[in-house]
Amino acid sequence: MSNPLVTVKSVSKIYRRDSLEIPVLNNIHLEIPEGEFLALMGPSGSGKTTLLNLIAGLDRPSTGQIDVGGIRIDSLREKELARWRSRNVGFIFQFYNLLPVLSAFENVELPLLLTGLSRKERADHVKFALKVVGLEDRMQHLPRQLSGGQEQRVAIARALVTDPKIILADEPTGDLDKVSAEEIMNLLSRLNHEYKKTIIMVTHDPRAAEKAHIRRYLDKGELV
Repeated sequence: MSNPLVTVKSVSKIYRRDSLEIPVLNNIHLEIPEGEFLALMGPSGSGKTTLLNLIAGLDRPSTGQIDVGGIRIDSLREKELARWRSRNVGFIFQFYNLLPVLSAFENVELPLLLTGLSRKERADHVKFALKVVGLEDRMQHLPRQLSGGQEQRVAIARALVTDPKIILADEPTGDLDKVSAEEIMNLLSRLNHEYKKTIIMVTHDPRAAEKAHIRRYLDKGELV
């Protein structure tokens, strides 16, 4: 087994609203080897998305520590964390989060605008990412000209285009019909198998979770 790419150690998360404390995660321990495909499952409100956001560096734990690729991300300053995130993490969301006025090509290119790549280098990266997801013939289409499954594939290309260490997917099939969901899960499996991408996916869907190598369950903020 590979060394852990992600180590979550004694992590708890409490949100505070005035004098009210809302515990969301309680003493989470989790190791994810490099190249694995892990599904986080559990009922609504169990803390799945919160844990995903902590691993992404979008939020910070109240206690405990999170290491990704040998870097303790919970101790990074905001600018360092943003730089680390742009280089190491690809995001896939339930509702795609594509900009409606931009073409598929332009949506996928967005993360590369923060890099020092030339226009030609950016174009090469975008074309390769869209080819991987099977949409090289839809580069100039706007999101409204694509099906839901195609929109999600554009979102996956956008997550892939920076060649991140880790891909984080939050309910990636939640807004799709059964056929499109199956296509997206086959694509994620291919990214994991052929391109050795480490994938952490939050899902309610048992069919989607079957594609993962590891399934972990959260209930009331605890791994069970």
